[in-house]
Amino acid sequence: MNFEYFVVKRLISAKKYKSSISAPIIKIAITAIAIGVIMMLVSFATGLGLQEKIRDKIAAFNGHINISSYDNNSSKVSLIPVSKDQDFYPEFTTVEGIKHVQAVATKFAVIRTEDDFEGIIVKGVGDDYNWEYFEEFLIDGELPDFSENLNDEVLISQYLANRLQLKVGDKVPTYFLRDDSERPLARGFEITGIYESGFQEFDELYLISDIRHIQRINNWEDDEVGNFEVFVEDFNELDQKGNEVYENTGSFLDTQTISQKYYSIFEWLSLFDFNIALIIGIMILVAGINMITALLVLILERTQMIGVLKALGAGDWSIRKIFLYNAGYLIVLGLFWGNLIGIGILALQKYFKLVPLDPRTYYVTEVPIYLNWDYILAVNLGTLLLCMIMLLVPSLIITKISPVKAIKFE
Repeated sequence: MNFEYFVVKRLISAKKYKSSISAPIIKIAITAIAIGVIMMLVSFATGLGLQEKIRDKIAAFNGHINISSYDNNSSKVSLIPVSKDQDFYPEFTTVEGIKHVQAVATKFAVIRTEDDFEGIIVKGVGDDYNWEYFEEFLIDGELPDFSENLNDEVLISQYLANRLQLKVGDKVPTYFLRDDSERPLARGFEITGIYESGFQEFDELYLISDIRHIQRINNWEDDEVGNFEVFVEDFNELDQKGNEVYENTGSFLDTQTISQKYYSIFEWLSLFDFNIALIIGIMILVAGINMITALLVLILERTQMIGVLKALGAGDWSIRKIFLYNAGYLIVLGLFWGNLIGIGILALQKYFKLVPLDPRTYYVTEVPIYLNWDYILAVNLGTLLLCMIMLLVPSLIITKISPVKAIKFE
């Protein structure tokens, strides 16, 4: 058996050691590491969760990359139609990493009931539309089906339904302004489903309908749409894929990523990376300082043992390894409790949504949790490695201890 490991095992299992004067210091050090790990896990899980949740909600209404006519001039509604006869539609084969392309169109409208009215944007979608995100948002009814003949089914937000006192099955009298007529064109839609994304900026605007209604109101051909929404497989490659998509579309088409379109929101989200890094740095520093204190107390308490080991011929590095192994055991103990409590807290929030948030400020209704073994493993290995590196310097004090003086030490 390894000599250092043997000595450490005896020190850890000794009852006298557990009731020594260093016991409170050791408990404080273990607690500091556990609290640090909890804070780091919570920072990662909530920070990354919020980033992922918000960008997914933005993508649900806009796609990751938007392809439209230059003449639309960044308008929220479709002004100039684009032909569906494009090399990149329905499959963007010239750029790798593109998951889906869908054709949509938008138009301003007004919903008018007997007691109230509300300005909205009707978003027309077709049978190529990806309902993945809205399946998660759906809170009542069912998603509309636009795969067959033209129908009047629509999906409305909970926000608009509450303001206009509407429910699933109700008729929605909707009025569209036309350029060639002073009189608005009326459409009677039927609510088949109600969604709630928690992103009020979108919930208060969008009503989802069949794209063929927009085409008819605008007098467009069947193969003309407002714009294309492109979804990428890896969001981290969004800027790169945005450039590639731009290079592989016609010169009369413009492309814009959601990070460009909603620059202020994504700049705000990027601040979470700095906050996470700051919290991790502070927690590791606090844990390291506590472990240094614990190590120095252990060395002071075992000065006589150090002297005896040196008198028996043990080298300085061998004795240092004994105390570093001992400190490593304490760090692992702190990591165990930190992970147990931290992951438990995150799991409770993820599945029971105990902590709510104001959607007007954070764009989500509860604290989102992103659980991934990659960052959990990185937190544990990083904490262990950095704390052990920090302990190398204070362990040098062992080399200064004289065997003669140490044996006499009381």
